[in-house]
Amino acid sequence: MTSNAYWLMNVRLEAGYQYENGAVTGTTTEHFHVRIEDGKIKEIVSAEKPLMTNLPHLDAKNYLMLPSFRDMHIHIDKTYYGGPWKAPTVPTKGLLTRLEEERELLPLLLPVAEERAEKLIDLLLNSGSTHIRTHCNVDPVIGLKNLEATLQAVEAYKGKASVEIVAFPQHGLLRSKSVSLVREALRNGASLVGGVDPASIDENIEKSLQTVIELAVEGDADIDLHLHDPGHLGIFTFKRLAALTEEAGWQGRVTISHGFAFADISTEETSEVAELLAHQGISVTSSVPIGRTIPIPLLQKKGVKVSLGDDSITDHWSPFGKGDSLEKAGTLAERFNLIDECSLGQTLGFITGGITPINKEGERVWPNRGDAANLVFVDASCSAEAIARRARRMAVFFEGNMVFGAL
Repeated sequence: MTSNAYWLMNVRLEAGYQYENGAVTGTTTEHFHVRIEDGKIKEIVSAEKPLMTNLPHLDAKNYLMLPSFRDMHIHIDKTYYGGPWKAPTVPTKGLLTRLEEERELLPLLLPVAEERAEKLIDLLLNSGSTHIRTHCNVDPVIGLKNLEATLQAVEAYKGKASVEIVAFPQHGLLRSKSVSLVREALRNGASLVGGVDPASIDENIEKSLQTVIELAVEGDADIDLHLHDPGHLGIFTFKRLAALTEEAGWQGRVTISHGFAFADISTEETSEVAELLAHQGISVTSSVPIGRTIPIPLLQKKGVKVSLGDDSITDHWSPFGKGDSLEKAGTLAERFNLIDECSLGQTLGFITGGITPINKEGERVWPNRGDAANLVFVDASCSAEAIARRARRMAVFFEGNMVFGAL
């Protein structure tokens, strides 16, 4: 459907919670007709009322409409997905093993980088993600060639998804002498400054973080840092990043990816550091790893904005990954025993930029007139069921255009 204006008929929307003795026992839904125009939701009317219109229409068949998903951490520029199966080797030197491998691997993958990036975008779209944040290698070995391939892939999906690119010095911003390359990447299509482990990779926390901030301020760019360092080394890095964020006035523009140190410290200290990050508007993105899951519900409770991403999809780092944000949200719910109707339904916010159809108080807060028509239709009765059962995606819309499925 690419019409400038049309109706989505018989749309199921969540209306509120069902209560018994003060406890949430279920979710109520109602049926509506939704008018889409110029990529936005223009009108929402009860399906019980006769609809007189000459506009085209699609029958949503009473499927549940949800806001489309956001995959906030992935690497579409280096993947085996779409090519022959290949499992990674067992690392002998930890992270350094992978960095050594990339020096030879990335040039070999370059001829298929654009094609495989497109296949990954397809995978994400088909699962309901219409916004993607991808990290793209920028280093002396590959230069800006991976960025060029990624930009070509993104251009092919213009009008189907929004993609933001992080200039990512995988081999260390300082360690690989990539400062000028990151600066150049920001001038040539990347929109965020990346970085990785100022302590263990760059071996200079202060200089590394200062340089990241300087690049961001110079390029008026947001920041997204991979921080894997454990325990109090990682926590010290978080605190210095928060201080430098405040000094630069970069509140609300910084993301910590992974943040594994949160998995190594006490609940009391986690709460303290989370409040510090929340005060500076520093968000956290997690891939919900099985082994070192950070305390995501606690971070959220303390005011930290938390989003989810896939990280690797079948590459030399990991053979796993499905590209399914709903699967990630379900894993999060399982990991933290979010099993009741309200907790399950609210988990949706981790993959939608915080948007849920109904809030914790049971009030319908989405959709509204003027909202972007970025939508996913699922075969489920409510958000809670969609999360718990990883409901089948029936159709995906981006800015009003159907980009996957059929109705």
